[in-house]
Formats: sequence, C-alpha cells, structure tokens
Amino acid sequence: MSENEKEILIEEDTQKGKFLTFKLEKETYGIEIKYVIEIIGIQEITEVPQLPDFIKGIINLRGRIIPVMDVRLRFKKNFVEYNDRTCVIVVDINNLSLGLIVDGVSEVISIKQEDIVPPPDIRVNNESRYICGIGKVDDDVKLLLDIEKLLNVEEINELNNV
Repeated sequence: MSENEKEILIEEDTQKGKFLTFKLEKETYGIEIKYVIEIIGIQEITEVPQLPDFIKGIINLRGRIIPVMDVRLRFKKNFVEYNDRTCVIVVDINNLSLGLIVDGVSEVISIKQEDIVPPPDIRVNNESRYICGIGKVDDDVKLLLDIEKLLNVEEINELNNV
C-alpha cells in the first residue's frame, strides 16, 4: 500500500461516524462530514432559467460556479426568507459541487454505528426518501441524509451543464 493510499484510509477513518448537523424548521439533519467541502454564509444567487424550483441558481465561489439548492424546497417545505443564520453547505456529490441552503448549521457530532437505526418505512412525505438513517444522540434524534439521493442522474447532468 502506498503512502498516499494510507493517508486516504486514515482520513476516511477519522471522518467515519462524523456528521455535520443543520436545522430545517424544528428538525435537525446530519450529513456525513466526508461530503462537506465548506460552509459559507448566504450570498448573492444568480437565477438560471429552466432549472427545477428547488435549485435557486448559481453562486460564484472564488471563481468556481456552484449551483445552489434550497433544501427546504427540495423537501416540499415552505420557502422562508434568508437571514443572517442561513448558511450554504458546499458538498461534493458524484464530482458535482453543490451548495445546500439550510436554516442554520449546528455542529459536527460523532454518532456510533450502533446508535444509527434505519428510518421507518413511511412514505407519507417526499423527504423520507432522502433519509438513510436516524441517529440517536442522548435524548435527541438526528435525521441522517443520504446526500447522493438529493439529486437524481438527470438533475446532476442538468447541473453539470450550467
């Protein structure tokens, strides 16, 4: 095993079980930290015609054009005006950088594998298909997102062409 491969394994191991948590309304969600590139404040968004309504447009992040998704709208929740707590979590999904607009970022937490249970098989709302597990943290629960299901293949291809 090369030194580079060892470094990658060590990095993956230190990120295992770590989640960036954020708020949408009253719920707390978690994203595996390995997907997170950075967190920035909300900034000017340029609208792009013909994109799905949950894609608010694009931002220029230090010369890189990044599409931004309002996670509330993706989950079919009501739009809320952005404020000073609103954040953009820049993630990497299948080599596509994407900004996720959330109400606010909470913290990075560790959740042991044994404290993660599968979500109940309830197809009541659209948001449940994006949940890959429920993390039990003390007396709280964190809804863990399957980040790779936030966009389907067609949507990724469409955003790659923006």
